[in-house]
Amino acid sequence: MSDVRPSDTMRALGVVQAEASILHRPARRFDLPAERDVAQQVLGELVAAAARIAEVHDFAKGMGLAAPQLAIDRAAAIVQPAEEGADLVVLLNPRIISRSDEMDEQFEGCLSFFDVRGRVPRPLTIAVEHSSLDGSTTVTTFHQGLARLVHHEIDHLDGHLYKDRMREGVAPIPLAEYRQTGTAWSY
Repeated sequence: MSDVRPSDTMRALGVVQAEASILHRPARRFDLPAERDVAQQVLGELVAAAARIAEVHDFAKGMGLAAPQLAIDRAAAIVQPAEEGADLVVLLNPRIISRSDEMDEQFEGCLSFFDVRGRVPRPLTIAVEHSSLDGSTTVTTFHQGLARLVHHEIDHLDGHLYKDRMREGVAPIPLAEYRQTGTAWSY
């Protein structure tokens, strides 16, 4: 059995860890289309990093990565849904414009502190306004597990970690106690 902690593995793959100040402040928005080339470069770095990370861990619930997690202070994130063949979700300058009153609470992990998992309440549906490289905006509605993943990444862009959303008095559990690795979200 390896003595390497999951957080050390993520750090070695270029993922900034929770103590970094960049994870605790809002990311800078893009001026699109003027910064189209910059946005494309950041997205390329996110996709490359996600590919490296996916080589060392199976993400049965899907995976997301926000630019601040790569020490890039820009409002960009990607989410790879768990469903095979599902399209990559690209989020530039995203903001949640509505959320359902219906919530659920499930365990989440975070690449920036991958040694623990925490139960996080989140809305079952969110509507997100986000930009395209050409500067146009779109509103996309996300449901259940995909809503959870997208919300988690938007939190990163707003300077929040999932620990900020956990109920008072509830703490993350060590990875060794987590029993849902390799299973999909349950709804």
